[in-house]
Amino acid sequence: MFGPGPRNLITDVAGLTVGHATSESARTGVTALLCPAGWTAGVDVRGGGPGVRETETLAPENLVGRAHAIVLSGGSVFGLGAADGVVAVLSQAGHGLRLKPGALAIPIVPGAVLHDLANGGDKAWGLDPPYRALGIAAAAAASETFALGSVGAGRGAMAGLAKGGLGSTSLDLGQGLMVGALAAANPVGSVFMPDGITYWAWPFEIDGEFGGRTPSGPGGRIDPMPDDSRLADQGRLAAGANTTLAVVATSAALTTAECKRLAMMAQDGLARAVRPAHTPFDGDVVFALASGAVALDPGPERQRQITRLGSAAADCLARAIARAVHAAASEPAA
Repeated sequence: MFGPGPRNLITDVAGLTVGHATSESARTGVTALLCPAGWTAGVDVRGGGPGVRETETLAPENLVGRAHAIVLSGGSVFGLGAADGVVAVLSQAGHGLRLKPGALAIPIVPGAVLHDLANGGDKAWGLDPPYRALGIAAAAAASETFALGSVGAGRGAMAGLAKGGLGSTSLDLGQGLMVGALAAANPVGSVFMPDGITYWAWPFEIDGEFGGRTPSGPGGRIDPMPDDSRLADQGRLAAGANTTLAVVATSAALTTAECKRLAMMAQDGLARAVRPAHTPFDGDVVFALASGAVALDPGPERQRQITRLGSAAADCLARAIARAVHAAASEPAA
């Protein structure tokens, strides 16, 4: 039976590190995922209000199709500056593309942002938003182990009417194939079933990683109509006010187009964990990274293996979203 990797984090995909930087005063933060050697990457954008950087660089028809880091940030458009800090750190360390010998290293660092500007934190930063500095700090903090909950890009997040946060999971498929996911959960929709305590992602939970709750009684029914009236009353149904940002990663050797397919399949995990998902009010984005450590089989068997990886990525992402909210809920309200 398959189970999580040793950490149950996306960093169970060897070679990937993750760092957070959090501003408690501003109630915001940045999460940086570093793969300095440059991993094959893809992205799928399905939310109606995305805030993104360098996603077209990862389009299969374009030249590069690789990334040296992925940056997720709060701060809406201001948060896009976090990637500038990560670029500076990686370039100074010599990581990135070199167009000629001795030239400055050019790291490819796509990113995406969520909206947390209305959460009560101090946003009076004038002409000096904190995100570049937070990006530098997040890159410096990157390691194989990292915190979950109200940290990094998940610090100021909300999930429907619940506290949002940062979550991660992994799944070991055997024979060296590892899949992992990381999510900053800030959706307009709810992660809970109508009973208010059971996660929509409960069928995919492993070893009680987000509380072990299962539906029971009338409140555990599958409601055919999303309950958006409460969200509207609370001002959650507003353009740019939400978003779930995610990264899935695998140890497989994939092309840029196959990474795109992995990201597309992983979006189904978002839809399993949040209801409604991919709304006009969300900026839902899923990045996919492939280390290339494990070669896949040629021919038709390769497509079967990619299907298996995509299915695992979707399950991991559903679990990561629920784990994000569960970890944040265990912390003091702020």
